[in-house]
Amino acid sequence: MATYVIGFPRIGEQRELKKALEAYWAGKISQNELKKTASDLRKRHWIYQKNAGIDMISVNDFSFYDNMLDTTVILNAVPERYKDIDNCMDRYFAMARGDANHKAMEMTKWFNTNYHYIVPELNENMKFKANTEKIKEELKEAKELGITPKINLIGPITYVRLSKVEGDANKIIEKLIPVYKEIINEFKDYKIQMDEPYFVTNPDTKDLELLEKVYNELAKDANIYVATYFEHSNEANEVLAKTPIKGMFLDFVAGEENKIKALVDAGKEVGIGIVNGRNVWVNDIEKSAEFVKGLTEAVNSDKVHIGSSCSLLHVPYTLKYETKMDEDIKSWISYALEKLDEIRVINKLVKNEELSENDKEVLEGNKIAIATRKTSKKIHDTIVQDRVSNLTDKDKHRNMPFEERIKLQHENLKYPILPTTTIGSFPQTPELRKLRRDYKNGVISEEEYKSQIKEMIKDAVKFQEEIDLDVLVHGEFERNDMVEYFGEQLNGVAFSQNGWVQSYGSRCVKPPLIYGDVSRPKDMTVEWITYAQSLTNRPMKGMLTGPVTMLNWSFVRDDQSRRTTAYQMALAIRDEVEALEAAGIKVIQVDEAALREGYPLRDEKRAEYEDWAITSFRITTSSVKPETQIHTHMCYSEFSDIMDAIEDMDADVISIENARSDNSLLKIFKERGYKGEIGPGVYDIHSPRIPSKEEMVEQIDAILEVLPAEKVWVNPDCGLKTRKWEEVKPSLKNMVEAAKEVRSKLK
Repeated sequence: MATYVIGFPRIGEQRELKKALEAYWAGKISQNELKKTASDLRKRHWIYQKNAGIDMISVNDFSFYDNMLDTTVILNAVPERYKDIDNCMDRYFAMARGDANHKAMEMTKWFNTNYHYIVPELNENMKFKANTEKIKEELKEAKELGITPKINLIGPITYVRLSKVEGDANKIIEKLIPVYKEIINEFKDYKIQMDEPYFVTNPDTKDLELLEKVYNELAKDANIYVATYFEHSNEANEVLAKTPIKGMFLDFVAGEENKIKALVDAGKEVGIGIVNGRNVWVNDIEKSAEFVKGLTEAVNSDKVHIGSSCSLLHVPYTLKYETKMDEDIKSWISYALEKLDEIRVINKLVKNEELSENDKEVLEGNKIAIATRKTSKKIHDTIVQDRVSNLTDKDKHRNMPFEERIKLQHENLKYPILPTTTIGSFPQTPELRKLRRDYKNGVISEEEYKSQIKEMIKDAVKFQEEIDLDVLVHGEFERNDMVEYFGEQLNGVAFSQNGWVQSYGSRCVKPPLIYGDVSRPKDMTVEWITYAQSLTNRPMKGMLTGPVTMLNWSFVRDDQSRRTTAYQMALAIRDEVEALEAAGIKVIQVDEAALREGYPLRDEKRAEYEDWAITSFRITTSSVKPETQIHTHMCYSEFSDIMDAIEDMDADVISIENARSDNSLLKIFKERGYKGEIGPGVYDIHSPRIPSKEEMVEQIDAILEVLPAEKVWVNPDCGLKTRKWEEVKPSLKNMVEAAKEVRSKLK
């Protein structure tokens, strides 16, 4: 019985990789300096795992940007349009984020997480071949530290099924099998972890037949461990039991329905992923140990290993730097390094091994944390609980149908056909971040802070009026993050100093910690947005984050149902919606950027999620007057299978990320006859490229081939906080001019 983790965070405990990447992109450090930072981080991470008693430590879980993109390089599946770039690193980052001459590849969410991956572009004519330089380099580094690692690879079926494919996907998988075999043979002396999480998503009979065929081929004379996570996949488990794989790593947190008997009876090793790799609450070590003992009573426990449910990429690095967090709340939390201790101690308890003094200390602290969390008065608020209990059907529906209220909104707001707006945020400059930091640290007074923020708002409003945007935003300069900002102001929600998690590339977020009953003690945005509205006669959007996104982008308490927590959050945000409306704000955007990613991966669990998620949005937005226009925004969503839910949200306007998807998303809205108005992104904000007016005219024209002009809004793909002003200003100016040119052709 050994210990393992599926993967480890790579951004660094002080976000060293993020800082190095951004310095490299800005031309401030060399490629060699960037590689040195990466190498130092890998070695540090391996040593931490080794010292914590982890037996199976990974290489190739590290990435400069994304593991799916790394796999594209490893398989030589680079799209033709990037092959004019000679430098490998420049080509890699051009695929990830674009450059002056190349559009970036599409990016979307990794299953139902907030991590983004770069979507491969595959076709049957591609000539795949193995490129193992990255793996060899990391193996060499690990071996120098006395570590014999396992090698992580994205499995061929998951890789292709998550790709954009021209032609027959199964033929592409066939072509990839010999390439994977070449890689496996090169490293046949090592354990190889093949990630196949695709198989937790309701695989059909053909998928399972393909799975058996592929792993009968790949696992011959190799130490292959197939990893699935984020759910159970008993269908795949039964099939893989018949193949010559060495074992499987299974998720017993999100996929508690996993069955292991067939695997162990077939002589396979089984990894019990019992420590949660996606949430931060401490594991009940004794309860987990008893669970594993019960699970293994009927099987040979020598074939069982203890590990993380999924990669620890999805949680922050270490609690070591959390010096300001409430001590009780901190005691209930476990980040990546602390989870390594949990894995080790659970493993020893299951094996009835003697605990070291350090192990005993970990276990005793764990017992105290579990006990105090159950009884703490910081968690429970009867007023909040009563509000949820007293919700009625009236709280969940607007009092006028869309077809009637949209007419009132047009009369009230007087926006033209193809109205222009942005999604909400403007650039978060170093000067702005310093200002917020100085205020937070007491270096400047509240009066000085507010004065400077208002100057930024004033400049932003002036700029938007100068370029002639129709519906304005205040820029969100006071906000560090769209979720963290609200989390800091809500009761029942804590925040961290250093709880950074990678979202994509160098982009990191610091999710709030929803530890107790949620309520809103005071206004959160009204002062800033009403100030912005006072500067203009044009409509100013109130900008809020929706309850489901708050949940899906937070670490949510696990001691009550997510439904209950979502309704608490919805009521808190509804209070803010009502306050904005009372202050004269006529357009309110409640972003549900993360609605799609919260969907369960198994079909049988979707209806229950949709019910509480959509109800939560409606609780938030349904109390406003018909004249008040409700917008929402969604990111990187596959909409085809959730259109019923989107329609049921009953928003007046929905904006979506669209620029990288060739308008394919919009066809779904057209096919369904979506009744609301739609703002498809007309340019990609995740790239530093400045799109020309002509390019955006083409894009708007293409949109109008799918959707009627009277339903279309013109806006960027997403918020602009990660971009620079020198990119934002010309891009938005070009966008408005493009909208006007197309608008003139419609008259």
